[in-house]
Amino acid sequence: MMASIAASFGQEGTHEWTLAQAPKPGRYATGAERCGAAPYDYPKLRIGTRAGYCAGLAASRDDGLQFPRSIVQIPGHDLFVVADMGAWGAFKGRLLLFDPAQPAGRRIKVLLERVDYPFGLVIGLDRKVYSSTTETIFRFDPLAATPKDTVETVVQGLPSRNITLPDGTKVAESVHLMKAFVFDKTGRLYVNVGAPTDACVAKGPANKPCAAGEGASPLAAIWAFTPPTGGIFPALKPGDPNPPREIFARGLRNSMALAVHPEFPDAGFAFLQAENARDLEDPLKPNEEINALQRGRHYGWPYCYDLSTASQEFKTLLQASGPYKDFCNNGAAYRAPYSLLPPHGAPLGMLYYQGSRFPELNGKLIVGLHGYRPAGSRVIFYDVDAKGFPVIHPAPVHYNLSCAAEPSRPFQTDREKAVPAAAFTELIGEWHRVNGVRPQGAPVGMTVASDGAIWLVEDKNATIIRIDKDADAKAKPLPCNVRSDLQIDELVGYVTKDKGNRERLTQLRTDLVEKHCSGCHSDFGLKPQQSSEQRDIVALRFVLSQDGWVYPGDPESGRLRARLRGLGREKVMPPDGRELLKDAAYRRLLDTVDNLVATMVPGQRMRVRLGRVERGFRDRSGKLCGAIPSGHVVVVVDKNAQEKPGFSRIYRPADIFLNGECADGDGYYLETRNLDSL
Repeated sequence: MMASIAASFGQEGTHEWTLAQAPKPGRYATGAERCGAAPYDYPKLRIGTRAGYCAGLAASRDDGLQFPRSIVQIPGHDLFVVADMGAWGAFKGRLLLFDPAQPAGRRIKVLLERVDYPFGLVIGLDRKVYSSTTETIFRFDPLAATPKDTVETVVQGLPSRNITLPDGTKVAESVHLMKAFVFDKTGRLYVNVGAPTDACVAKGPANKPCAAGEGASPLAAIWAFTPPTGGIFPALKPGDPNPPREIFARGLRNSMALAVHPEFPDAGFAFLQAENARDLEDPLKPNEEINALQRGRHYGWPYCYDLSTASQEFKTLLQASGPYKDFCNNGAAYRAPYSLLPPHGAPLGMLYYQGSRFPELNGKLIVGLHGYRPAGSRVIFYDVDAKGFPVIHPAPVHYNLSCAAEPSRPFQTDREKAVPAAAFTELIGEWHRVNGVRPQGAPVGMTVASDGAIWLVEDKNATIIRIDKDADAKAKPLPCNVRSDLQIDELVGYVTKDKGNRERLTQLRTDLVEKHCSGCHSDFGLKPQQSSEQRDIVALRFVLSQDGWVYPGDPESGRLRARLRGLGREKVMPPDGRELLKDAAYRRLLDTVDNLVATMVPGQRMRVRLGRVERGFRDRSGKLCGAIPSGHVVVVVDKNAQEKPGFSRIYRPADIFLNGECADGDGYYLETRNLDSL
């Protein structure tokens, strides 16, 4: 292996997973139905595919997957390479060989181990497999006897950790480390260098430009590298200079989805970026973006979002004299999005379909939306014009929302209730969580195989899925549920009525959110002009609106606790959380947060009795609303509910156990005999 990327890999071994070694199996319920034909006939998933298509579960944790992020077919072979990040954390990633024709449980072989956040996988002009770490782009031979010995670095020293910004600010680790990349038909290489933060602000209004996006080597940008004549980059040794580089585009927060039209860079053909826009507590804004990339243009981050909405944090800068004055309305300086994407959709994969299996898709643009909000968890496609650009339609243009009272919503901004946009069609939708049937989907990388089938990796549940033809009509939508504003209002009311929890909430806001989490999530919606009480409530509502962060009465089940303490596969939050955990006072603060969650709902905390067969909970009429595992903690509001003898009224349990069949207006009930005191 070339020594120039020694820092990006550790020791590697080659072995196969067996069923006995594999982690716990995936959480999809599958039956006898199959998707595809042998040898690629896989268990059919009950997710909402477009009529004429089906989704087959080709691999899961049974096969050794942990955190898959991208997939590509090896030219000339019915084999694939998969980038598996392992978990959030340096040097936990692997590159895997995936053989889809092998029996379940024996489809994966490890090629490279201890890879630093692998993400990109692309076939180069030389038909070799290229991949990325946080700091390098490299190629290797996945079919070699020892793949590690074939690794060759072609770009090195990309911004990752220990960055010094033009104003002297030190960045220990960017929050957007992963390097997505693409080649054009000449072999030129375009690499995502993500923003180091969400919105480039700490506290208070900013009166100067964002240093991260400035200078000769900006973050939040696309860097372009030019190969020698012939289009093939030479292998680099340690200390060798990179190939010639230019900053192709700026103001792009995180370009995880890039698509180059097969005819680009010929005049007028599309080079598209799907933007992971800034984070806000509102689940329906801001929108994500599709940007038509042009050399030398600025695309807005962190000053503008949606079409021309100015970031409030930079209001002072955008009103002052200078190059950023009225920046979001200055077409010469700022290039607005080509089209909007659904809010918080988190596009992580995008490609032009080129294949014979689905003639109706040929040439169309396919995008995977990874986000867990109501507009995410789906795969969509666009009709495109002759140059590869999605076709824009006049307002209103609607998109679907999963599990919402309002099933669709027009694209809109703070200024306009409806704006023109490219309309799309769902290839996979209705991928929300359904108790006992499936988890919520989170698609990432995609590729089109030589036979025209579409393969995608889905990281939330560690699966590889194959999209094939299906003669069956589209299945009936499966039910789901989400936490509503009314439920959040109820929880806020419980907290504000309890003196102890008011004090705990203030401590959470001042000692955790404002001290350690500022900038991670747009400051949780906190504003300087708000009173202390208002800031407490804003912070609480933000926490309650995040999918799976807290489950009242059961702090051990929420993602907030897992992230604050760095448990399981969760990335520790804040970034310096592991150092903070060494401090006893900080650990006591986290205990206070747990106590707030545990006591958020007044009532008696009880545990679901072990060994009972019937652990379902019901509404007042008796309809089954879901099932709670033995040992799970619930909050009992009324142990002997007069309106339903023999049952205890329980507060709405963790959303993961609801199947969506029940409205919560009448409450939920569990047989009293199924409860034990803590």
